[in-house]
Amino acid sequence: MTSPRSGRAAILSRIRSSLKVGEHDRNRAATVQERLASHPQGIIPKRGQLPPEERVNLFVAMAEKYNATVERVIDASSLPVLVGAYLQNRNLPARVRIGEDPRLAGQDWRAAGALEVTSGPSDGTDLVAVSHAFGGIAETGTLCLLSGPDNPVTLTFLPEHHIVVVEARDIAGDMETIWARLRARSGQAMPRTVNLVTGPSRSADIEQTLLLGAHGPRALHIVLVGEPG
Repeated sequence: MTSPRSGRAAILSRIRSSLKVGEHDRNRAATVQERLASHPQGIIPKRGQLPPEERVNLFVAMAEKYNATVERVIDASSLPVLVGAYLQNRNLPARVRIGEDPRLAGQDWRAAGALEVTSGPSDGTDLVAVSHAFGGIAETGTLCLLSGPDNPVTLTFLPEHHIVVVEARDIAGDMETIWARLRARSGQAMPRTVNLVTGPSRSADIEQTLLLGAHGPRALHIVLVGEPG
């Protein structure tokens, strides 16, 4: 039986043979390294290339277009009260799950009254989760969420309601800017997964009927904090 390793080697050998190149072609290797190092950028649409406040307004409009709800606040200290009000207005239990993000864990959750706050990954029984986004994309109303102990990826997909906090200054005009920021993070490893979320989960696969919550949260509430930078 051919091992997976030897099978892979045979496939690559046939590709090299068809291209008439050797296994240790230094010129081709240098070309690949140069392309990886230079991060060539494609065409960026003008849609999101706006002044800061207009960029944030576009993000809000696009997020709401795709069934998310958006709330703007000046300071993150009001977050516990906002979360408590969200639960009360939707007749949900006074219980949320968060990750270890210091911007969430450091909040005075007692301000929300009898609110139970647990932390760590979700086991699928949580109704509401609160996460902090790395940034947002104005042209599509999309959130960028990084996985890790600060924001377990299960919080993005398992609870029925997902409340996501994002700084207004972190709203970029386009996806390319978000990827550039991610690469530029000093001294930090790349996250295991990067999730781009636009509105709550939805599907129209069955009889072309739109169903929210098909593959994840059926409600997405975005809390925009501060002023755009």
